Amino acid sequence: MLRKLPAFIILVSVAILNKQCNRNPYVTTKDYDIVILNGRVIDPESNLDAVRNIAIKEGSVHTITEKPIKGKTTINAGGLVVAPGFIDMHQHGQDKENCTYKVLDGVTTALELEMGTADVDKWYMEREGQALINYGVSVGHVPLRMEIMHDPGGFAPVGDAVKKEASDAEILVLGEGIEKGLTRGALGVGFGLMYTPAATKWEILEMFRIAGKYKVPCYVHMRYGGLKEPNNCITALEEVISASAITGAPLHVVHITSLGFSYTPRLLQMIKEANLHGIDVSAECYPYSATQTTIESAVYDEGWQESFGITYSDLQWAETGERLNAESFARYRKSGGMVIAHSIPDEVVESTVADPKVIIASDGILTEGKGHPRGTGTFARVLGKYVREEKLMSLNEGLSKITLMPAKRLEKIAPAFKKKGRICVGADADITIFDPENILDQATYEEPAKYSRGISYVIVNGNVIVRNGQLLEDIYPGKPLRGTIK
Repeated sequence: MLRKLPAFIILVSVAILNKQCNRNPYVTTKDYDIVILNGRVIDPESNLDAVRNIAIKEGSVHTITEKPIKGKTTINAGGLVVAPGFIDMHQHGQDKENCTYKVLDGVTTALELEMGTADVDKWYMEREGQALINYGVSVGHVPLRMEIMHDPGGFAPVGDAVKKEASDAEILVLGEGIEKGLTRGALGVGFGLMYTPAATKWEILEMFRIAGKYKVPCYVHMRYGGLKEPNNCITALEEVISASAITGAPLHVVHITSLGFSYTPRLLQMIKEANLHGIDVSAECYPYSATQTTIESAVYDEGWQESFGITYSDLQWAETGERLNAESFARYRKSGGMVIAHSIPDEVVESTVADPKVIIASDGILTEGKGHPRGTGTFARVLGKYVREEKLMSLNEGLSKITLMPAKRLEKIAPAFKKKGRICVGADADITIFDPENILDQATYEEPAKYSRGISYVIVNGNVIVRNGQLLEDIYPGKPLRGTIK
């Protein structure tokens, strides 16, 4: 028997057995669903930036290792960056067309948080089982106001929801709608104050009070934009910071450059000062120097030229690409549609994109290929133009703005986000793999439906939906992301 042999023979025998067991060079004999090999893995939370192999099993990151691994599906990511899937907090287009643009820009989660919905249950039900990427929505003050006041508008109101001051009874019904939406899983409360100028400050404060009761975020398109006193962007930000301070509701200011223009640095200063005094305020921007909204909305009511510091020729009709004049402006105001306004100074775009506290979000929507290039190229533009070409920030910093920062902003209202925006063991397998030397937006104002380049693979909940830059057909792994309140 072995125990009767001399000690040196036992040691040799054990060594031989160990050598035989280790002939398999793999770290484990488990059959992983997907393995990603030899990629430059960047995790903004841990600051990991190194070549690693990743194993995915049952929709989650199972292993991150330097050792060889194998699985049912293998992705060779040599020379590519393996990053958390990009999170877009401000995406209006929620149909298959728009989600295709999103996923080919590296996005694995796209949320409608600014305008939101009046019926949270219906909104989620309409997308169940047919979503390319993860989805979620706020309960929206604007759509609720439109519903209560029987406004005939579409994306934005055009009737009483614009012009009519709400009665005390209507404010009560609005509040009940907000509270119901939160109980049904909304990710917070959305506000488009510029679209509802007749909504009094008291009405808005009452809605903030409900958000404050549950400590859920308010995502706000501010009441005013531009530089003209007294109703300018400074006044608008004062209103919502005040509402946040009074009620305790966290505040997120959407597309801050599209309302602040050259005053955006002042707005960011105000937000940082509010943070220093314990008020929970954040902001986002998109990396383009033009805005887009519906021409028939209140945004383009009398006085827009003075407020925004632009004129007709700065407007571009999204459907045709033509620049407007007084005649075409009046004509399109009657018919309605999307208009692009070239109004944000380039230097403001650059400084805001690079600001370490500002999240990147697209405000995207295209209809039959027409719209603003931000709906197609926002995230590739940040990583290609502002990180690689202009070197305004490091790759890790750029990735943080489109992964970790939005996830952290949302994880208090929706704990599911604690497993998103990161690459670590146990995180959801939402992963974007891209070529750092090639990634760039290709969409333009004249051709907004051009897909970004350099996105090699996209994985959503452990399912590969983009392979070698091509969208795979008939795969719908997107899951609903809902809020929870106490």
